[in-house]
Amino acid sequence: MNPVTIRCVITDDEPLAAKGIMGYAERTGFLEVVAVCEDAVQLNTVLKQQPVDLLLLDIEMPYISGIEFLKNYPQPPKVIFTTAYERYAMQGFELDVLDYLLKPISFERFLKAANKAYDYFAAQQTSVSPYFFIRSDKKLEKVSYQDILFVEALENYVAVYTTDRKILTHATLKSVVEMLPAQQFIQPHKSYVVNIQHIGAIEGNILHVASFQVPISKYQKEEVLEKIVNNRLLRK
Repeated sequence: MNPVTIRCVITDDEPLAAKGIMGYAERTGFLEVVAVCEDAVQLNTVLKQQPVDLLLLDIEMPYISGIEFLKNYPQPPKVIFTTAYERYAMQGFELDVLDYLLKPISFERFLKAANKAYDYFAAQQTSVSPYFFIRSDKKLEKVSYQDILFVEALENYVAVYTTDRKILTHATLKSVVEMLPAQQFIQPHKSYVVNIQHIGAIEGNILHVASFQVPISKYQKEEVLEKIVNNRLLRK
């Protein structure tokens, strides 16, 4: 297995705290700090500019808290909270964070959390496969990532549309998203996840995916266009 390098962003409105966390990260040898932000607004900009694996995220900050940012950002990177407040711990773990560090943070405790992140990403690196299984009608159906057109969240189910069938499964959209390779799929709307490879056209607030039309949320449109089109737009 190749060594794992984790691209991380530190977000903290206290400069001394951010500096200390950066020093800890550098000492691990596998955390690469690609940016340091003072608040979630700066973090939002950074995440749109470059790939990030891990957020070292404070909670109480100006404009928007770390928890509110995490709740509202689509498909965020993994998170380790770094905060002076114990009272947010339950909310943090409900958001599936890797760890919750209370300030003042010792290097020993930081390293334990960093190693947890390392183990998580190492497992992701070794377990990548071109397919996964979905439970539907008392059987497990094998689904290849490349065959998925899009996934739609229904009231109590998720519908997975592939090139040759529709599969209904009792699950949440979030649980399906966690199984999908992030570089291949995008979430244009809170109820849909789309395979970028199968997008045939973009028309207004609609993605044309095979014979289907998938809506783009007005809040997601800029990010969706940036990820889909990127530098592939032919100009005059």
